[in-house]
Amino acid sequence: MKVMHNYPIHLNKVSKVYDTKFVETHALTDISLEIAKGDFMSISGPSGCGKSTLLSILGLLDRPTSGQYFIDGVDVSSLDYNGSAAIRNEKIGFVFQSFNLIDELDVFDNVALPLRYSSKSFSTNQVEDLVNTSLETVDMLHRKQHFPNQLSGGQQQRVAIARAIVHQPSILLVDEPTGNLDSKSGDAVMELLKSLNAKGATICMVTHDPEYAAAAKVKLKLQDGNIARDIAA
Repeated sequence: MKVMHNYPIHLNKVSKVYDTKFVETHALTDISLEIAKGDFMSISGPSGCGKSTLLSILGLLDRPTSGQYFIDGVDVSSLDYNGSAAIRNEKIGFVFQSFNLIDELDVFDNVALPLRYSSKSFSTNQVEDLVNTSLETVDMLHRKQHFPNQLSGGQQQRVAIARAIVHQPSILLVDEPTGNLDSKSGDAVMELLKSLNAKGATICMVTHDPEYAAAAKVKLKLQDGNIARDIAA
């Protein structure tokens, strides 16, 4: 099913229930939201409110128990594993709190990974051009032959962002990007994200930091799996 609208992300009454032998946990309840192209949305709230669950569903790492999820107008709620992986690899870029860089690979090869695992075929020259452009965007081109353990935390996060944008996804999902950084490095990463957004990137960011949450164009606050507040800046 395809719905025509101008929102890369559209959730319609999405719920997620984790059902075990002894307890039923409602992680999300009837979440409806839209993220327009070029938006920068922050998702905040107390521990256990459903932030990580929502981000996992947005990133097609988990499925909703009920409701619909559309990416670029396509209903992706009920895709099988291969279908979800194909959409995820094409349209979504991820930035994680823990960087998730591979220590044995240099910066260039870490950033190139999404291209080498893509269903599209990229020539050696195309990979080099895309990786170099991505590293230049985050001001890390001069470090492309270094390894992760030779970089500071802030530099590693910049490389992780370069990896997330190298395949030019329509959506960038960011999970606590400053959680492992000092305040100066955290501020620098936030400025980079705002710069990417100003150039047209659609960003959805989970953060526990009220100052960083407030910097987004749209603020979403979760409480016990429900939307507590949804305010456009």
